[in-house]
Amino acid sequence: MDSTERHVFNHLQTRNFSSIEYEPDGNIPPDFLVDGKVAIEVRRLNQHHFSQNNIKGLEEVAIPLWQRVTNFIEHFSPPIDEESWFVNFTFSRPVPKWKKLEPLLQSALEQFCNSPIKTPTVLIQTLGIHLEVFHKASKKHSTMFLMGAYIDKQSGGLVLSEMEKNIIHCSDEKSLKIANFKSNYYEWWLILVDHIGYGLDELNISQFNEYVTIKHSWDKIIIIDPLNENIWFEIENKK
Repeated sequence: MDSTERHVFNHLQTRNFSSIEYEPDGNIPPDFLVDGKVAIEVRRLNQHHFSQNNIKGLEEVAIPLWQRVTNFIEHFSPPIDEESWFVNFTFSRPVPKWKKLEPLLQSALEQFCNSPIKTPTVLIQTLGIHLEVFHKASKKHSTMFLMGAYIDKQSGGLVLSEMEKNIIHCSDEKSLKIANFKSNYYEWWLILVDHIGYGLDELNISQFNEYVTIKHSWDKIIIIDPLNENIWFEIENKK
């Protein structure tokens, strides 16, 4: 097994199936067979550049930066005056090193927290970084700040929209791969290990299911956090 397959295998082990077989028919689909009836194909969900003549996978600085900035912002402070606020973070390359970016974020968020009157405002607009507090949440959350949108100007926009585009690509690609084998099993799942959103939290999953449309032919598409196989969600099939 490669690392993606191993991660999915560990996930399947947590779900109390009676049997899990790896490559039950050899080096052809499916990657796994569970309970002797559910065929599962596995893929890394990564970002792609789509051009007229080519599709290329893309692993960028955006992934660890998304994780680091989101963690910093959402653990910065508990709610002040029973309020939580949504934040937009936009960046373009070259990205400042973290030792330069972290104090910039620290100062900007402290400025907002210390403001006696809190209104939507742009906190940072320098070094290719745009940080904006744009909307007060309808209810108090456990933290002062919530990541509302994270935009990579070079890679094509919002993380959720990038996930939508690439899930559709992965689904179509894998559907072609299993076409000659689909009649071998009654049920087929596609499990994607998420290297774009890098593990969505409960709020992001809710937003994903509300705003993202994925039409597909699989019985299930499941998205797994790449750092924790116990964190996952199933995509609603909006036919």
